[in-house]
Amino acid sequence: MSEPLTAAQEGGRPAAAPPAHRVEVDLGDRAYTVHIGHGVRALLPDLVAATGARRAVVVSARPDGALPDLPVETLRLPAQDGETNKTLATVADLCGAFARFGLTRGDVIVSCGGGTTTDAVGLAASLYHRGTPVIHLPTTLLAQVDASIGGKTGVNLPEGKNLVGAYWQPLAVLCDTEFLRTLPERERVNGFGELARCHFIGAPGLSGLPLDEQIAASVGLKASVVTRDERDQGLRHVLNYGHTLGHALEKATDYGLRHGEAVAIGTVFAGRLAGALGRIGAARVAEHHDVVAGYGLPTALPAGVAHEELLWYMRRDKKAEGALAFVLDGPDGAELVHGVPEPLVLSTLEAMPADA
Repeated sequence: MSEPLTAAQEGGRPAAAPPAHRVEVDLGDRAYTVHIGHGVRALLPDLVAATGARRAVVVSARPDGALPDLPVETLRLPAQDGETNKTLATVADLCGAFARFGLTRGDVIVSCGGGTTTDAVGLAASLYHRGTPVIHLPTTLLAQVDASIGGKTGVNLPEGKNLVGAYWQPLAVLCDTEFLRTLPERERVNGFGELARCHFIGAPGLSGLPLDEQIAASVGLKASVVTRDERDQGLRHVLNYGHTLGHALEKATDYGLRHGEAVAIGTVFAGRLAGALGRIGAARVAEHHDVVAGYGLPTALPAGVAHEELLWYMRRDKKAEGALAFVLDGPDGAELVHGVPEPLVLSTLEAMPADA
């Protein structure tokens, strides 16, 4: 699924940067390539030119000059990363700007930012003219290993995270690892949350690899799942490992906990819950804690969050369908488990350590 790609293989250009990785997301006529490596943003002008677009809108959380100039008339719009900006109002503002610029469905949209930017811009692209091509340039580790891949777009409501969205596959994804050099330490560690959960859904042992290989392995795993279940009808649920409690923690802390941090705690909880259900043994439960802690991620519940509030949000998780549902480890690997009893969920939460 992943193979090395040198710059010389892209349009005959000389290899001015270290070899990149290329992961194919094979979805028939919606197939696309994820490029991973130092400097891969340089591929953007050729990708835009290949669309035949006459105009492009670049929605970027990065300063001007972070991206190469495009060979078409370009409107640049600022993006604000962060869950509080991932709203229907943001999408409406973007679509209004697209219309005033005269963007057509034959043109192209480019997102450049973290996962909240790719989510919101991707949703705007899916809605504008009922679907306009989009290219993602994720600039955070969290977005590169997960959020920008697979075509899920969405925004939040006061009642829960990602409750409004659409499936809209990008034309390409450019994971330029050069962007990661300037990440604050907390944001860098935050990205490891999605890598830690990979250990339990088919990609163990990533922590010992170079970072670009960890990204490529995570993208390759996600691509292999998405190509078999694009619209979350079954297998794709495993990608939500640790997310049921994780999303609830984000909402309950008003996004004081970042997504990767919350998923990390949710992963530890998923191990404990699987143990309480008798699906895995004590050693595997402990492995959940050890893998998460090994990345320097939090493993305890944040102080001051009521368990009943977390339960309220978990009932509204999109996987719930009338009863609590969690992706849990088991003898056959990770799978979605419906009808998990609420008293057991509460008792497992109560047994979790909490920050002082």
